[in-house]
Amino acid sequence: MFLVRPFFKMSGHTPSLVRLEQKAAEAEQVIEYLKQQVQLLKEKAIVQASLKEEKKLMVENAKLKKDIEELKKQLLEKEKMRGVMDVAMPSAEHSLQCVSKPAAAEPPAPAAPCAPAPTTKAPPAKNIEETKKPKAEKKAAAPAQEEPSVDVSRLDLRVGRIISAEKHPDADSLYVEQVDVGEGAPRTVVSGLVKHIPLEQMQNRMAVLLCNLKPAKMRGVLSQAMVMCASSPEKVEILDPPSGAVAGDRITFQSFPGEPDKELNPKKKVWEQIQPDLRTDDQCVATYKGAAFEVSGKGVCKAQTMNNSGIK
Repeated sequence: MFLVRPFFKMSGHTPSLVRLEQKAAEAEQVIEYLKQQVQLLKEKAIVQASLKEEKKLMVENAKLKKDIEELKKQLLEKEKMRGVMDVAMPSAEHSLQCVSKPAAAEPPAPAAPCAPAPTTKAPPAKNIEETKKPKAEKKAAAPAQEEPSVDVSRLDLRVGRIISAEKHPDADSLYVEQVDVGEGAPRTVVSGLVKHIPLEQMQNRMAVLLCNLKPAKMRGVLSQAMVMCASSPEKVEILDPPSGAVAGDRITFQSFPGEPDKELNPKKKVWEQIQPDLRTDDQCVATYKGAAFEVSGKGVCKAQTMNNSGIK
């Protein structure tokens, strides 16, 4: 009789062992993840604790500043009561130092030693002269503005049209005119012509105007220009522009080129220096030192009948 033994085939890995190994690997991954989460939580807790501590320190710092300011006020009040002069106090950010010296009648109170005030020595006289010298040189180096020559080119003489004229309400010898000189609005002009030119001859007529005199009030009315006239003690005639001239045309002089002043300075007496050389010639042509009042391309300005007469 033979004994039969069962036969089992042994394999390298059973299915259950494989599953166990897989579970172990997954467990290790979970453990590693949990470790990372724990580390993150620790770091977050540290940051939150730091912010909380910082806020707490800021509050305490503000309170300390307030307490220092209050102590300063109390100290100043006590010093005043002791008769000590007020002294500027340091800011709250700095430590309290010496405030002031006690009155001579009081014994000196112990205090923290004050740093000696810095002394400044006056620079030697030589240095002062040296510092002043460049300024003097600078002034000398600045070129002086040359005063333009005084001639008729500095006068702003234009053709104008007297739109209307009426007698001044407060002066029997004055007219008040509205004159177009080529600007956006007419100018008001006051002229002492009542005794020489009838009112009807002042209406809607052409004339020559000096436009850069400083405006001046005449019996309460601001005059903004002057009507140019040939003049003598016995007679006055308004200068006539050439035929074809229009309001705003510039009066020029061939021998005296240049641009007029924006406004004549009364202190410089420019008009007063030029006026004696304004005259009509033998042909009644208005001139300055022999040069005619001319509107470019249109002709010259003249008086009606007055020759060899002054102009003003």
